[in-house]
Amino acid sequence: MNTEITVKSEKIFEGKIINLRIDTVELENQKYAKREIVEHKNASAIIAINEKNEILLVRQYRKAVEDFLYEIPAGLINIAEEPEECALRELKEETGYIADEINQIYEFYSSPGFTNEKIYLFKAKNLTFSSTKFDEDEFIETISVGKEEVKKMMETGRIIDSKTLIGLLYWMNTYNN
Repeated sequence: MNTEITVKSEKIFEGKIINLRIDTVELENQKYAKREIVEHKNASAIIAINEKNEILLVRQYRKAVEDFLYEIPAGLINIAEEPEECALRELKEETGYIADEINQIYEFYSSPGFTNEKIYLFKAKNLTFSSTKFDEDEFIETISVGKEEVKKMMETGRIIDSKTLIGLLYWMNTYNN
């Protein structure tokens, strides 16, 4: 079995959303290597399907990539909050919609080569509009898009967020128009 045994772990940064540590690991061949690990809070994301069989997307500026991205609603799971609760909270906060029906589709690591962040992906149906409640640092535009437009957005690079691509590919291959 090809495993790495941690012999030393040094936390070099502690933040609000992430921590950074450097692990020294012993390899199978008895050599040593350094691994930079981003400890990231887990998150939930949700594909929300309206009565027209359109998907809700949010458009927001992402500083890390210096651009506006189209994404499915998502956010960090709070302490003592279940992934499903987080998905429903983020759906309401970012789009103003409440879902009568929600089911978990997948859970996956966003980029396990350097982070332990796990994302729980849900689908929601039977939506009712209530009101939006953005966080004070969020400036979000919500749109609803049909399959053909989503396909064009993906093909032309307008949708490039990984969790969104996973959710949209699931939606496009599972639901009929």
